Amino acid sequence: MNVEEIKSRLTYEVPLDEGEKRLRELIVYISGKFMTDEHFGVVKLNKTLFHSDMRSFRRHGVPITGKKYKKDERGPVPVGIKPVQKDMEARNEIRVIYEDMHGRTQHRVIPLRQPDLTLFTGRDIAIVDEVIQTLWHKTGTQVSQESHGVQWNTRVLNDLIPYEASYLSDEPITPADIERTVTLAAKFSWVAA
Repeated sequence: MNVEEIKSRLTYEVPLDEGEKRLRELIVYISGKFMTDEHFGVVKLNKTLFHSDMRSFRRHGVPITGKKYKKDERGPVPVGIKPVQKDMEARNEIRVIYEDMHGRTQHRVIPLRQPDLTLFTGRDIAIVDEVIQTLWHKTGTQVSQESHGVQWNTRVLNDLIPYEASYLSDEPITPADIERTVTLAAKFSWVAA
């Protein structure tokens, strides 16, 4: 199997019922949850969406929004997020305000309505809330740097990130990992190339 065949088997997008609306509602929900976090902006919004989708895919085999993500200089971002946000601003669903945050311009997303959570399961929202809690009070720079792990590093700039990348870990290899690999290699007659 060549690289192109492998790539064709990866999952870059999962068509979910009301996928676009799911993304919009999560933008409103996440923005509302982060209202009192002074470090919330579009960078943290993008990383919250990415980590929520990847965590859901890793745990349950299905993401929450199903949207495509690509490698951007500042970390993973949903493909086409800017036009969605512009449309949401035009519909008075959100407002993006620009604030100086320690010499940088923060693009802060303010929800202008309540989210419609009927599109999501309790499990979906619990995962999003876990990610929000993990990122709470971290700056956009910190969140961006933390997103430059193996899922991001295995891609080139603007390349799509497959959902299967959620199974990759940034944890260091342990002696137990090595022992397990040796055992499996012996069992299945694997040979290092």
